[in-house]
Amino acid sequence: MSASRSETAHAPGPDEPEPNRERDRDPERDGPGSDLLAALLDGMDAALCAFDAGGVITHWNREAERILGWSPEEAVGRRGFAGWAVRAADADEVHGRLMGAMHVPGRQVHEFALLRKDGGRVLVRTQSAGVRGADGKPAGVYCAFSEVHAQIDLERSIALSEALFEDASWGVVLVDVDLRPAVVNANAARMLGSGGRTALLGRPLGELVVQGAEELEGALHHVLAQGAPEGLADLWVAVRAEEGERRRCWRSGFLRLASPLAEEPVPLGVGWLFQDVTEQKLAERDADRLRFRFSQLHRAARAAAECEDPMEAATAQVDFALAGFADHALVDVVAPGGGRLVRAAATPSGPLGPVARVAGAGIPVRYAPGHPALQAMDRTGAVRASAGGRAGAAGPAAWAAERQWPRDAVHALCTVLRSRGRTLGVLTFLRAANRPAFERPDAVYAECVATRVAAALDLAGVRGEE
Repeated sequence: MSASRSETAHAPGPDEPEPNRERDRDPERDGPGSDLLAALLDGMDAALCAFDAGGVITHWNREAERILGWSPEEAVGRRGFAGWAVRAADADEVHGRLMGAMHVPGRQVHEFALLRKDGGRVLVRTQSAGVRGADGKPAGVYCAFSEVHAQIDLERSIALSEALFEDASWGVVLVDVDLRPAVVNANAARMLGSGGRTALLGRPLGELVVQGAEELEGALHHVLAQGAPEGLADLWVAVRAEEGERRRCWRSGFLRLASPLAEEPVPLGVGWLFQDVTEQKLAERDADRLRFRFSQLHRAARAAAECEDPMEAATAQVDFALAGFADHALVDVVAPGGGRLVRAAATPSGPLGPVARVAGAGIPVRYAPGHPALQAMDRTGAVRASAGGRAGAAGPAAWAAERQWPRDAVHALCTVLRSRGRTLGVLTFLRAANRPAFERPDAVYAECVATRVAAALDLAGVRGEE
């Protein structure tokens, strides 16, 4: 605080103590460093005042003025807070606690009710510590203080931050402006498949996320440039694990972090909060798929009921089942006299189209022993097959051609057609490489369709075999 400020201090009122003028004769305070010290004190975010060994206020910054309303000119030079910044009944206790910090090591924390210039009261939390002179003897006390509610808000913010990075059930990652993790909590480290929280720091997201890193980085770039989006986003990613890659769905929220100390918002990075909702999303997908398939069965039954020709009813059932389920379908029935299968209906071998009767039906299909369709007849159930690694050097096309299927077939599902205790044939569904392999729920659906198709074939006069 410069000397000029103390020289303009106001004259004391009748109830105010006489300001101490000894400070104005201190030559050290008139040096060139006093203005710098005053600027530093006034730039602080915390309120700060200082007392000499006699309890006279020597420093008072602008944050202290903001909280209590007393200007530096009105505060500097007074002896303690008695008679102006604290009630008379509390003056001795407050003075004793503040000055007591001069004789004990470390900082002392207290809460006091001080008086504003307008007469209002404010509860402040103080941190005070003694100041030693060049000879090592107590020379005074400095005291930093803030309103209790502001301090509590700060402590809540710190506590929230620590809780998020220690105990939160969500994964929490702070990503810097270079899109590299700067802080990671335990749940995030576990979901990202790392060896620990520190193992992820500073690594590119592409090293942590095998698939989906582009979408994640795009979302982070958007947040840095435009701010946080409304609502949450579900991101499908694949992460490395001991058993291989794991495909997961993370429900993510983003927050842009900006420095509160800058005049204009300066981005510090992005707060990324996410939760694993893979099981929930898979359950929703299965429920949607089940509803769609039930709807298709219902529509197929209504369409088949309007068909005069039972064979037309059978192909209608298969047509409705194909939607969203497979690319091709084949209906092979047991030839008269039994023993062999003949092609009764199929989708076109070229461009996709509806199931239609095969012209010139009656020629047996050349299924080799062990063919999935023959296995389905032997087992009286469903058989799944995929080209996979068994396609050989010739590729999936040769694998499909060898089994008398369209060349783009990569996954197959064969299920037996039975009615009134007789095997009438085999219904085969085929998928191309752009679809996943058939799973157990798919086999259950195919068996349900096969039951309806078999009933129509029975009406059409297909005799089958016992």
